[in-house]
Amino acid sequence: MQYQIAVDTGGTFTDVVVSSSDGSTWISKSLTDTGRAFSGIEGAIADIAVQAGTTTAEIFAQADLLLYGTTRSTNAVVEQKTDATALICTRGFRDTLYLREGGKLEPFNYHIAYPKPYIPRRLTFEIDERVDARGEVVRTLDEPSVRRAVEGAVAGGARAIAVSLLWSMLRPEHEQRVREIIHEIAPDVAVTLSHELNPIVREYRRSSSTAIDASLKPLMQGYLRRLGQDLKDAGFTGNLLLATSFGGAWEAEDVIERPIYSIGSGPALAPRAALSLLDELEEFVGTDRDAIVCDVGGTTFDVSVVSEGEIFRSSETWLGGKFVGHMLGISCVDVRSIGAGGGSIAWVDEGGLLRLGPHSAGADPGPAAYGRGGTRPTVTDAAVVLGYLDPAAFLGGRMGLDVDAARTAIETEVATPLGLSIDTAASGILRLAAEAMVSAIKDVTVGQGIDPRSSVIVSGGGAGGLNIATIARELECTEVLVPSFAGVMSAWGGHRSDIVTEIRRTFITASDAFDEDGVNRVLADIAAELDRKAAELKVDITSVTTEFFAEARYPNQLWELPIALDGPSIVADEHMLAIVERFHRAHERHYTVREDGSGIEVLTWVGRLVVTHGMEAQLTITKPESSGEGSGDEATAYFDAVGRVAANRVDSARLTVGDGVAGPAFIDEPTTTIVIPPDWTAHVTPGQHYRLVRTTPTEEVN
Repeated sequence: MQYQIAVDTGGTFTDVVVSSSDGSTWISKSLTDTGRAFSGIEGAIADIAVQAGTTTAEIFAQADLLLYGTTRSTNAVVEQKTDATALICTRGFRDTLYLREGGKLEPFNYHIAYPKPYIPRRLTFEIDERVDARGEVVRTLDEPSVRRAVEGAVAGGARAIAVSLLWSMLRPEHEQRVREIIHEIAPDVAVTLSHELNPIVREYRRSSSTAIDASLKPLMQGYLRRLGQDLKDAGFTGNLLLATSFGGAWEAEDVIERPIYSIGSGPALAPRAALSLLDELEEFVGTDRDAIVCDVGGTTFDVSVVSEGEIFRSSETWLGGKFVGHMLGISCVDVRSIGAGGGSIAWVDEGGLLRLGPHSAGADPGPAAYGRGGTRPTVTDAAVVLGYLDPAAFLGGRMGLDVDAARTAIETEVATPLGLSIDTAASGILRLAAEAMVSAIKDVTVGQGIDPRSSVIVSGGGAGGLNIATIARELECTEVLVPSFAGVMSAWGGHRSDIVTEIRRTFITASDAFDEDGVNRVLADIAAELDRKAAELKVDITSVTTEFFAEARYPNQLWELPIALDGPSIVADEHMLAIVERFHRAHERHYTVREDGSGIEVLTWVGRLVVTHGMEAQLTITKPESSGEGSGDEATAYFDAVGRVAANRVDSARLTVGDGVAGPAFIDEPTTTIVIPPDWTAHVTPGQHYRLVRTTPTEEVN
């Protein structure tokens, strides 16, 4: 029997989905080992092997494909745990990373200092060279200045060097020669060239992405290569794919060479899982409906949007806050992340206010309820105290929860300092988490012209069912979908992901002075590169498609919008009017205005390769039969509106399509728990998913 495996390694849990050639699918979670990714994978697959009646070794040996996503690189950048990195730039541009793009959230607050640059000035080195905006050499490369810069970087302890020279995407020879000199002086130092990684016009974005990529190479290359070796030692001989921030997957060596694309790779898979759910439940939710995708893990709350069947992507992703963090500068799934996961720590500040995050208890020691030495109160501890989580059924019964430890943590650090009861304090922690989540959702929806009131929420993650009804109520959403795979939603999205690659080239032209020959040369080069990448793939290919785009703007505007092209060639007399009209419509959709009669400028040309492979088949979870224990049991739980009341606890394995569960109640899944407040009802849909709706007085429940 053949298997395919999808993995998402988060800060607290590692989620795994395994499908077999006979149509069976199993899911599991295991605590993440931050020192060794394979440990979490092995733990989850060991549980799946028991479910499937086989062995861990047999699953690895018979697996022909494994897709892996992780938040490791994201955490390394945000927590500043990357290796020392130097930047080599054109003389006069030493402060590009320091000044960023000049924006400030409080433009008239002159007391706010510029935040620290991603690479400190002591490791930023200017060299003598210059290329102009036409790609012509103004000053030849001064090699002695390059050697001094490299020697200074090595003396400063740099293990990686980012090279970002002015207009290098038009004339790359100077950057290429700099790399040769680096390899002569310091052959073990990792190098990233800006024109190879991100050949775009804007200097800060190109430099920032280059710096981030270079800084991740020593860490992520070792991490991913060790994972590959561990898998090989376990008997895995299939193809290893790595999830990317774009929401697709690449072959492992491509991501190892460009580790910036591993940032956010796990959360970027959740919208893909949501799309598959919306397709499956089209009868209930309608066609092309906007969906708010929430993924609540142990460390973070991640939110994204699916609109008209498309996943939102952005080239303006900031890590660490807009204007104060660091911009990726590459195309990514638009995911907003905040520190409001199950392991987020609650605390009382000096002014007596309850706070949540950004620090997380992680997997080690984890929340106090895990019984692994943690003493700080977390969202998970609050859920345990309120009666939402069954201490004997956590992770399908594989891990018990210590209720007394959770109560002690909340009493000591929250309830007593605030003069509250333990139940009230725990409820306040969950309310605070919900408020932060609502704020993040509004940021990603209202800011893009999407009304959350008319959207459906798709909620996943191990903690995704704890307070999603509360969040929906605050947003005035009337419908929530919690999939059967909620606890492993990003890993499930991995099973539904294509191999996606983008090639970008800068070539500036205008609609009223269109350089047809130059544009077609660029598009032909992009198409040839995409064909080469498709031919080099080792996976079993189902289909290959290519798409082409132009990133355009009105003359003298600052920002561009992507416009779809009909193919890899343009005949100005036949196509230009249609391209300009597409831009007018896109501009009107985004900014509510259009300038009929105005021409457009195109800065960047983009080609996208989409390859489907054997992992995209529709999956249905093979659930173990219920033992009957716990199903229909009475429990007590605390809800803000009614206090502590009796609630029904239901084993999901005993539910069938068409059943309804009225709140207050809980549905225990092997990898998550769904909380149904008193004014909500959960209906079981085809595929064993759950549709949560507000209960009305006239509604009847099966």
